[in-house]
Amino acid sequence: MSAGGAFGGNRGLRPVPPEKGVFPLDHQHQCDVEKKEYLACLKTSGYLSERCRQFSKKYLECRMEKNLMARQDLSELGFLKDSGARIDPPEDSKENGAAITQD
Repeated sequence: MSAGGAFGGNRGLRPVPPEKGVFPLDHQHQCDVEKKEYLACLKTSGYLSERCRQFSKKYLECRMEKNLMARQDLSELGFLKDSGARIDPPEDSKENGAAITQD
């Protein structure tokens, strides 16, 4: 039998959480209102997320305020600081620049 156990399990080693991309679940429902507003917007807009960006921003801000995710500048998440505009990834993968649109 190998050191990993009979079924290939890695016994004795502790799992390491990912550095980014996964954050704690909202078990205490601290941001439920924001989440429900965003989901309702998605449903009414035919799941076009571009139309619900203000709710997405509000939800992310709530998660950061409640320490459910690491604080991060919203511009790093695709929002511009001083206007309703946002930065979109280029539609054509051959383009190198980001397009700026209004919400």
